[in-house]
Amino acid sequence: MSQVNEGRPLAELLGGLASDISNLFRKEIQLAKAEASEKFSQTLGGVISLVIGAVLGLGALGVLLSAIVSLLASFFVNQGMDPAMSNAIAAGIVTVVVGIIAWIFFNRGMSALKASNLNLNRTTASLSRDADIVKERL
Repeated sequence: MSQVNEGRPLAELLGGLASDISNLFRKEIQLAKAEASEKFSQTLGGVISLVIGAVLGLGALGVLLSAIVSLLASFFVNQGMDPAMSNAIAAGIVTVVVGIIAWIFFNRGMSALKASNLNLNRTTASLSRDADIVKERL
């Protein structure tokens, strides 16, 4: 590399270095934008999972509670249980099962939204390498 730079004035070398650094940082900004866009897509997927979990949880509480509670209550009444008590127990069982399903979707969405998943790892590593290269050249 020193042979390539022999005979070139210092001002020209510094100008070239400044131009290279400027181009490098422009490309790093482009990489950061691309990576941020990718992280936004991941975040959007997490939000969609949260919405799906919430809609399913609420819808399930409405539809499933009415249908399955009736079935379980009638089963308990056929077993000799008091009708009021059978309705309460059936409602509790269905609520727990539907709540677990909603909790699974909610946790999946929250894990997609963790701050560690939103880090710009490639951009950070690339900027660190670039800074090391600039230090070596200076």
